[in-house]
Amino acid sequence: MYRLACILMHDDDESKDIVHDVFAHLLTHETELNETTARAYLMSCVRNRCVSEIRNRKTHERVKQLLMLDEDLEYTSPEELEAEINALHVGIADLFPPICREIILLHFAEGLTFREIAKRLGVSETTIYKHLHSALDQLRQTLKNAEQ
Repeated sequence: MYRLACILMHDDDESKDIVHDVFAHLLTHETELNETTARAYLMSCVRNRCVSEIRNRKTHERVKQLLMLDEDLEYTSPEELEAEINALHVGIADLFPPICREIILLHFAEGLTFREIAKRLGVSETTIYKHLHSALDQLRQTLKNAEQ
């Protein structure tokens, strides 16, 4: 049982703890073992406990990474957000050609799909995509300049 735990866990102390936990569980729950199936039952218990521990470890690591991501987030004051929103409005007003501004507003403000915008403006979806891409590039540049 210990060797199986060592193979799965790659940690001597943790393997001993897992085997100990299996026997402790047997004693506290007064499980009756059949002589013919006891070995297989105990090995399955150890394997299942190891798998459970590995799963818990992975979950713990994911939560830890998410918490680290939360800590990395910077607080933005309402004034800074307002300045960014104003810069975005100015950037949208300055988009060139004017169809870029119209596509941005239709897509993001009204929530229309590329197909719906293309139908409304009488152009192809590819044209919508290209103008939207150009408009977003212009807005990124505007916001980058506003930060400086």
